[in-house]
Amino acid sequence: MTLQQLFPVIRTDIAGVSIDEISLKFTTPCYVYDAEVIRKQIDKLRQFDVIRYAQKANSNIGILNLMRQNGVVVDAVSSGEVFRAKKAGFPIAADSDSIGQPPPIVYTADVFDRESLELVVAENLHVNCGSADMFVQLGERAPGREITLRINPGFGHGHTQKTNTGGEQSKHGIWHEQLPECMPLAAKYNLSITGLHMHIGSGTDFEHLSQVCNSMAKSARKVGPTIKTISAGGGLPTPYRDTDSGLDVERYFQLWDATRNELQNEFGHAITLEIEPGRYLVAECGYLISEIRAIKKMGQNLFYLVDAGFNNLARPILYGSYHPMSVCFRGETNSLTQKVVVGGPLCESGDIFTQKDGGFVSTRELPVASVGDFLVIECAGAYGYVMSSNYNSKPMVSEILVDNGKMYEIRKRQTNEDLIKGESIPSE
Repeated sequence: MTLQQLFPVIRTDIAGVSIDEISLKFTTPCYVYDAEVIRKQIDKLRQFDVIRYAQKANSNIGILNLMRQNGVVVDAVSSGEVFRAKKAGFPIAADSDSIGQPPPIVYTADVFDRESLELVVAENLHVNCGSADMFVQLGERAPGREITLRINPGFGHGHTQKTNTGGEQSKHGIWHEQLPECMPLAAKYNLSITGLHMHIGSGTDFEHLSQVCNSMAKSARKVGPTIKTISAGGGLPTPYRDTDSGLDVERYFQLWDATRNELQNEFGHAITLEIEPGRYLVAECGYLISEIRAIKKMGQNLFYLVDAGFNNLARPILYGSYHPMSVCFRGETNSLTQKVVVGGPLCESGDIFTQKDGGFVSTRELPVASVGDFLVIECAGAYGYVMSSNYNSKPMVSEILVDNGKMYEIRKRQTNEDLIKGESIPSE
């Protein structure tokens, strides 16, 4: 399948279900996810011993359940994400009869908020620690646990500084040079360091990846043979443009497998190799369907104004992120195209889907459309709904999972009553 087939300019259906039918049943805007795309992305990573989904990318329990059904375990960065994982059927701990099985849920963070610490202690959750203070807080409450350390190797990578999770400007992980200082602190509370995790940011290339593997090996040697698991982290690239290249999974695995084998030979025991994708598993499955509600000329710019805004998809306004777009005609198809700016309904100048990092408005070559046609924002399955809001008092939209030609509403659209749930007017 070519990238043009992946991202057609004109689209009539999603996973075999017509966009007309989806919009008629669920109205717009709405998110639609193709379950088969998720399964295919999972299958690409089967060489790794453990696939651990970073659910912050898309945490709907319908998506989490699909991950669980396909043998994927989960990462949680908050007590709320632990709650979601449990609701989706993930057990807290591995089956005691299955020796060597990975923890179904790992709590990963740089800090413990008080609620999360209570949950981790009560539920005996495995923790991936990103700061030395977490050792103390966990050790005082639950000495004797096994823990994983997230290491900041001193460098990072990302398509924007906001998605770069390594280096001295990043808050994430334990600074690589401070690892020797952390080990006595862990020993004080009898915390056994059994795993290491590294994640330097989004869109990792092989030059940076090779550096990560080398840094992982150095850190593992500092800890020693208590290490049983190493995690390659996430950040796997996703093609959003026709010019973007996909991931060479075989080469990616081979680099990490070589690092794992090197450590196995030195430590004299097996080491589990994990990978922790988020966006990679769900980005390409997702579509945000909107309706064109106005077309207007502003100087040299022609605007398609749709009923979805950055309250639904924040990535363009946050990072200047590019999303492929297509048009679904409700009437006669038009093969002509024109350069347009795509914007939303919010009372905010930044409510533009076609913009570059820094807020610079750009245009997109799209079919000549009419009011009432649908504009579909594609590759929107990751960091879409999860980052949405009620800004301008807009209700959160519905989420639909399409599987084997059937539509499942995995989240209902909010009502106006939902908007004020929990609010109150002070009584005299």
